[in-house]
Amino acid sequence: MNAPMTLSPEALAGIDRAVAKYPPEHRESAVMAALTIAQDEKGWLSTETMDFVAHYLGMPPIAVYEVASFYTMYDLKPTGKYKLTLCTNLPCALQGANAAAQHLKHKLGIGFNETTADGKFTLKEGECMGACGDAPVVLQNNKKMLCAMTPDKLDALLKELK
Repeated sequence: MNAPMTLSPEALAGIDRAVAKYPPEHRESAVMAALTIAQDEKGWLSTETMDFVAHYLGMPPIAVYEVASFYTMYDLKPTGKYKLTLCTNLPCALQGANAAAQHLKHKLGIGFNETTADGKFTLKEGECMGACGDAPVVLQNNKKMLCAMTPDKLDALLKELK
């Protein structure tokens, strides 16, 4: 029999720090932080991982699934080593995000929500990242925001990451 899924002591300590920010009767308010910590450790959010987070926070698994499936920063299937999320909301689109998307799709040979055959890149379409004045905006691995991403800057980024 397989041991139940768990997170490392460091990850659990991080979740506990997030939980401590809320009144005890509202542990579930830390769900987004808990999912981020779990994804950082596991690489993506399997049903087993989300079930563990739900149990740890004392909430129904469906409530965790709803959060994880609503926000684009959570990955419900494995991604490439580099996940590039491009904002395509209207302000970004007006400043070249659609052209940037076509450029990335062409260069990588994939569409949104796809991963390159070598497992290196996953391309995602994202919602507003709050940097409309710096569009087009790419979020790399949910951690690094890259602004004013022209085709030349996108090419340089891909070269750097390869």
